[in-house]
Amino acid sequence: QVQLVESGGGLVQAGGSLRLSCAASEGTIRTYIMGWFRQPPGEEREFVATITWGGSNTYYADSVKGRFTISRDNAKNTVYLQMNSLKPEDTAVYYCASSRRTAYSGTDYSLPSFYDSWGQGTHVTVSS
Repeated sequence: QVQLVESGGGLVQAGGSLRLSCAASEGTIRTYIMGWFRQPPGEEREFVATITWGGSNTYYADSVKGRFTISRDNAKNTVYLQMNSLKPEDTAVYYCASSRRTAYSGTDYSLPSFYDSWGQGTHVTVSS
C-alpha cells in the first residue's frame, strides 16, 4: 500500500494557477490508477480527475475539464494536478488517491470506493 503526501496548495486569486503534487512512498505507483478528489467546505468529497497506469488515459469532472490537467511521472513516483483559470468554487481540500484495480468499467474510477489509499489533503483557496 503506497503512502501518499500532497503538496502545492495555497491561496490564489481567481484566474490564477496552482500545481498540486502527490508524492508516493512505501511502493511504486506504476501499477496504480491515480486520482484527485476534492472536498469543498461543508460538502461531500467529489471526483476531480483520474489517470491510468501508464498515463495513456485521463478523465475529468465536467466542472474542471479544459482547466485542470492530471499527469504522472512514474520514475519520480509522483502525480500532478495542474490547475489553471481557477475559480472561487474550486476552493476545497484536494486529496490524492491510489487504486490497485487492474481494470475499470464505465465511470467507477470517479467513486471514492474505487481507491485504496488516500493522502492527508492540501488546502486550495481561490479568492474572488
